[in-house]
Amino acid sequence: MESPTLKKLLEKGVLISPEINKLDEKLLEDIANYFGEDLDILDLDVVSKFKDIKRAAELGPKVKILKSYDSPPKKRTFQDFVSVFNMRFKILSQMLRNRKELQGVTAISRVIAKTTNDKVAVIGMILDKQTTKNNNIILKIEDLTGICNVIIRKDENNKDLYDLAVNLSLDEVIGITGSWLSSAVFADRILFPDIPLNKELKKKNEEEYVVLLGDTHFGSNVFMEYEFEKFIQWIQGNAGNEEQKRMAEKTNYIILTGDIVEGVGIYPNQQNDLTILDITDQYVDAARRLKQIPERIKIIAMSGNHDAGRLSEPQETPYKDYAAAIWAMPNVTLVSNPAYVNIASTEDFPGFDILLYHGGSLIYYSQNVPFIREAGGQKRTDLILKYLLQRRHLAPTHGATLYLPDADQDFLLIDIIPDFFITGHIHRSTVGSYRNITTINSSCWTETTEDQIKRGLEPLPARVPIINLKTREVKIMNFLSKKTKEKEEEKIKQVKELSQMI
Repeated sequence: MESPTLKKLLEKGVLISPEINKLDEKLLEDIANYFGEDLDILDLDVVSKFKDIKRAAELGPKVKILKSYDSPPKKRTFQDFVSVFNMRFKILSQMLRNRKELQGVTAISRVIAKTTNDKVAVIGMILDKQTTKNNNIILKIEDLTGICNVIIRKDENNKDLYDLAVNLSLDEVIGITGSWLSSAVFADRILFPDIPLNKELKKKNEEEYVVLLGDTHFGSNVFMEYEFEKFIQWIQGNAGNEEQKRMAEKTNYIILTGDIVEGVGIYPNQQNDLTILDITDQYVDAARRLKQIPERIKIIAMSGNHDAGRLSEPQETPYKDYAAAIWAMPNVTLVSNPAYVNIASTEDFPGFDILLYHGGSLIYYSQNVPFIREAGGQKRTDLILKYLLQRRHLAPTHGATLYLPDADQDFLLIDIIPDFFITGHIHRSTVGSYRNITTINSSCWTETTEDQIKRGLEPLPARVPIINLKTREVKIMNFLSKKTKEKEEEKIKQVKELSQMI
């Protein structure tokens, strides 16, 4: 039977040696996708070169996929939302029950049946949140048995508790301790599922680096060609000072946090912002550029809202039909959004668990949580990531992101406690730490657009966070040229001035 891959190559004018006909179809397909337009002859030398590249990738640093969403398409119903919220409540409430303050937790149905003023502990999902004319806060919370009100008084002696309540979000699961007084729980404490205080701060014995490449958006007409080439020169060991060259030499992993390509049809008239109109060709361009990275380095790439696939989270890996050129790269591991991976493990070291999330919910929490909004909103992704870790969920509020329910699992739960929590989407590098979890939002490789500024987003492009796995220190290398920086600053200034005039 004639090979479909060889037939396509012949139609493109590729010369094919006779002995190639005996090769496995999957191998032929991978070779064709890997070399792409650079392939003008396919013989055993080309096959041998591809096998060497594949072998080097297999012998190099290891990437273990702990969790990556891959569920077959199916019809969703209202009941799926009910099931996933019930499941989420059970898992998060069990985390809360492990806290000593909630050892005596009582079901809401039993609390509201009380006739005496007792000390109580309850766990519930927030259904509603209101502020009274006296600025007291009333929460309506629900468990699997009933609904009750929780009152948090605005009181100088109660300031820390009140501040916590002000910043609560709908649908998150919390623990409450307080006193039951006839019709409501008067809270004296609010508790979150949270990260345990005894989380280990892992460090590796030898120096090794992880580079966060960020949202690349290959195919965009504001892609930073010059800056990205500077990055390639550095990672190849051809640029930078001695310390920077040593860091490049010891880099074993690169993480691309989604939006590999600019995509097609993401927003109205996007075709005007593209240099490559076809999404398959965008992935071919992406593969061409990523192949310039030394093959010994493992690249971990996740889906983003601009990639080929559905927009709702969890997002599967980019569709193979469109992203075949990336899938064919032996040193690339593609994962869903979100996903968990483990890197840098050895026989005597368990490696580092990394939670990857493109960041669909980050803008919602930057705008709707008062203390984050007042601290700088999208500029403070360190605060947003801490907020989500405390809730043990990537999007606790329904509507915080476009969500696809799965009755079998809630893939946005933070059920594995990571060593690193890495996100993208907001296009600016920030670094933080919470209970020995390093939190990082990566940068991007596109210039600032007028649309981004109008939406309150001020990117910091061409910044590359670099993690030293021996010290857990994170340094940020800035590849932004002086000319582009001045252009960016002037663009932001003009749009802001225009907005004020309007």
